[in-house]
Amino acid sequence: MNNELIIVTGRSNPALAKSICDYLSLPLGLAHVRRFSDGEILVELGENVRGRDVFVIQSTCLPVNENIMELLILIDALKRASARRITAVIPYYGYARQDRKVAPRVPITAKLIADLITVAGTKRVLSMDLHAGQIQGFFDIPVDHLFAAPLLLDFVREQQFDDIVIISPDAGGVERARAYAKRLDCSIAIIDKRRSGINEVESMTLVGNVEDKVAILVDDMVDTAGTMVRAIDTVLSKGAKTVIALATHAVLSGAAVERIANSSIEYLVVTDTIPLSEEAKKCPKIKTTSVANLLGEAISRIHQEDSVSSLFV
Repeated sequence: MNNELIIVTGRSNPALAKSICDYLSLPLGLAHVRRFSDGEILVELGENVRGRDVFVIQSTCLPVNENIMELLILIDALKRASARRITAVIPYYGYARQDRKVAPRVPITAKLIADLITVAGTKRVLSMDLHAGQIQGFFDIPVDHLFAAPLLLDFVREQQFDDIVIISPDAGGVERARAYAKRLDCSIAIIDKRRSGINEVESMTLVGNVEDKVAILVDDMVDTAGTMVRAIDTVLSKGAKTVIALATHAVLSGAAVERIANSSIEYLVVTDTIPLSEEAKKCPKIKTTSVANLLGEAISRIHQEDSVSSLFV
């Protein structure tokens, strides 16, 4: 049996896949993704994967449905080519916000996507900062859940801020904010927000003291940035000296980049789980840090059957 490690990627984030391969000192596997004139996706593997341990790197970001189909077809191609084990490396897991029924007659799409990935032939999933931790339970296969917090915390420590307060943008993010505050030995504050619809916030109330402090807003993702910008204004109105934001996934849809550029935020720090648009790259308020080494180390440990959780001890 050939237990050689192979990494292949779709077209969602080739730069991240290349950086992971550089960390592991491996060439990127040959997987050609093409499209028929009617839009159908065709995948053709350019090397033998029989009996090998294959990791498929694909963030299910914009265009979400296209990237999901690419991932599923890649997995199916590997399964039919007799790969020994297929691990789906999904740095950003799309549809994660649809993890429960928030109204009658709506789907739980995060579970549907998990079923599709499993049925396609995946034996293991590696992801980062899932929007809701319970999504791990939607899979009937092992899931390794990584956190970008150590990378983002290192960035904060390098700035040597005095008198920090960690801000949770909603009640659901309190556990994340508490974890950051524990490691930085500082207090937390919470924003109580009331939504009037999807991506629409009706009101915000700050619970906690931010006066004369450096406020650090932490979240798993930034989508339209409307909520984040309103949160920044709320925190500054309560006397914070300055506000920075940390987020793992830079979804940045719609007018997000423009909102961030025109906001009172000092800067927003994101990772490269999702590739930045050209507009976002040019925005001086958006800074990035790479998760390639972290993902690469996790891939190496999974391949060697070593502990992944010890990365965060």
